[in-house]
Amino acid sequence: MSPEQIFSLCGMLVLPGWLLLVFVPRWKWAACLVCPVVIPLLIALIYLYLVATTFGRTPGGFGSLAEVSQLFSNSWVLLAGWIHYLAFDLFVGSWEVRDAQRVGLRHLFVVPCLVLTFLFGPVGLLLYFILRATLRRRLNVCDLA
Repeated sequence: MSPEQIFSLCGMLVLPGWLLLVFVPRWKWAACLVCPVVIPLLIALIYLYLVATTFGRTPGGFGSLAEVSQLFSNSWVLLAGWIHYLAFDLFVGSWEVRDAQRVGLRHLFVVPCLVLTFLFGPVGLLLYFILRATLRRRLNVCDLA
């Protein structure tokens, strides 16, 4: 498969997870198994393959921004980086849904956080923390576990 085909495949793998989180968050398997475990594990297998076949074989590294830029100039490494984000963002989105259910936040308020987590990762998580703190009138860091 080409990097472009794997890119499309992984995008199609995460999309059902995000749709489950947005539209059927209370379905028993959505936020507890499918989104945080099954889909990220499938993507993790693809990620592992990409890392195993490219790590140490391309120029660049993680020591400076210039090295990272050089590393990600390889389309296979860039794809691995993208897949990393896909898996982790879906995991974070499923945590947001589970946490909101646990503390009693209305799902309608969480949906914008999910959209932003899908599109901009940490911005969605930041909005969720702000929402949670505002609606609960406090943000106890120990409560987030």
